[in-house]
Amino acid sequence: MIGNDVVDLALAKRVSNWKRDRYLDKIFTVNEQLLIFHAEIPEVMVWNLWSRKEAAYKIYNRETGIRGYFPLQIECSYQTENSGSVTIRENIYYTKTIVTDAYLHSIAAVKKEYFEKIMHLNSDVDIFKKNGIPFVIDACSKLTKPVSISHHGLFWEGITLVD
Repeated sequence: MIGNDVVDLALAKRVSNWKRDRYLDKIFTVNEQLLIFHAEIPEVMVWNLWSRKEAAYKIYNRETGIRGYFPLQIECSYQTENSGSVTIRENIYYTKTIVTDAYLHSIAAVKKEYFEKIMHLNSDVDIFKKNGIPFVIDACSKLTKPVSISHHGLFWEGITLVD
């Protein structure tokens, strides 16, 4: 299982005031806040951690059927700007993040080996939802495959696993 999240950094800068009083306390754990405060560019660290949490939450939601807003129960273990893991209620998800000047894109996976099997989708692919979860029909096998989609501002990312 995989999940992904994309953040348009220009849009995030315009519409989100992560410096407002107590915002970080509501979203990030103490350890994550330390990462933000010590980062070379704190704003990028905020969105890097946020996108990892969102990508992992998408998997957690699919696995458990549990929906909710509990960002402090989702904790990032930050290895590098591009990799780490996220723990949600004793479930561990591995993450990879791409950071550019324009956007951040995080992918989370249940197993590290899934990163080698990720296929990026075009935004014009036919996606349908079943119980709120997006799927595609594989062109070769005609099997239904789960996908993870994310869009924010100018950016759209869709991914699935290849067999």
